[in-house]
Amino acid sequence: MEQEKELVTLAASSDPAWLATVMGDFDSFLQDHANCERKASSMAMSFVSKYPDRVEIIPELIETALEELNHFRQVYQVMQRRGVQLPKQMGGDPYVGELVELCRHGVQERFLDRLVVAAVVEARGAERFRLIAEALEETDLKKFYDVLWRSEARHGDVFLNMASCYFSPEEIQPRLDFFVEREASILSGLVLRPALH
Repeated sequence: MEQEKELVTLAASSDPAWLATVMGDFDSFLQDHANCERKASSMAMSFVSKYPDRVEIIPELIETALEELNHFRQVYQVMQRRGVQLPKQMGGDPYVGELVELCRHGVQERFLDRLVVAAVVEARGAERFRLIAEALEETDLKKFYDVLWRSEARHGDVFLNMASCYFSPEEIQPRLDFFVEREASILSGLVLRPALH
């Protein structure tokens, strides 16, 4: 089946130096990747907890949470094969933190902004997983990241589709444009490390 056009278009591509940093310490990247998948699953379920009245999107949120948790399991299995342990603490993510700080505070406004931020974060994850898939030589790992980036790209669209249940395109697009632009700026200011963000 032909893949539909992605709804989120990033304003900037990842710096090739980021990919070199990841490939230079892939075991540390796997630890961060596992944490990101755990957080993504928790984030989807936090929407269910915070917005239990948004019944139109709860089934999709649950499916997304389960899919992210399955990704965590798959990354952990890769780590086990390589003898890599989970880190003792799940560190913060300055990239996501800076994006969330830009979210507005009104109930409706924040709901929209958090959905848009989730879409942008998933789109960046898809872009970076694709770069990793293209750079890897190991067959099974390459196949895993190839499947993964396509899944993450779909998740970005899922969050925008959720937003469209409650907001008009005229409300969503300006916020998407805003966060895509800010995301590129935040990304350019991050210290390079073997991490997804």
